[in-house]
Amino acid sequence: MQKLTFVACLLTLGTLTMQAQDSDYALVEKTVRYYLDGGTNNDFETLAKAFHETATMKYIGGEGYQEVNAIEFFKKGMKPGPKQNRQTRIAKIDIAGHAANARLEIEYPTFTFIDYMNLLKIDGEWKIVSKIFYRKSHPEN
Repeated sequence: MQKLTFVACLLTLGTLTMQAQDSDYALVEKTVRYYLDGGTNNDFETLAKAFHETATMKYIGGEGYQEVNAIEFFKKGMKPGPKQNRQTRIAKIDIAGHAANARLEIEYPTFTFIDYMNLLKIDGEWKIVSKIFYRKSHPEN
């Protein structure tokens, strides 16, 4: 009887853990959607909801390695206007406790951004704390 009770407790704990992961998955997805939808719609306020205030963006640019505050970068560069001509996709989300990583693909007509977002669950809310990316040119047709 004790073994049966123990097994039942393990199954219940496993189910609760899976439900928590499902919930966190949906919340991480919601956070990265703020980023993707805000960028597509040139809506800085929506995009900014995804990031922690001290989030960094690191990339290789014309001048080599660059590291900037992500929110400030988008605030300077994003101007209201028509919807962007792009397709977005969440390729992968990986969660371990209060840490997560998401691979995003943003396809424009001539190139694709591949973003890697690192997120932390801070005070119960998932926030992007760092971003790195690669710009992949499409082969000419």
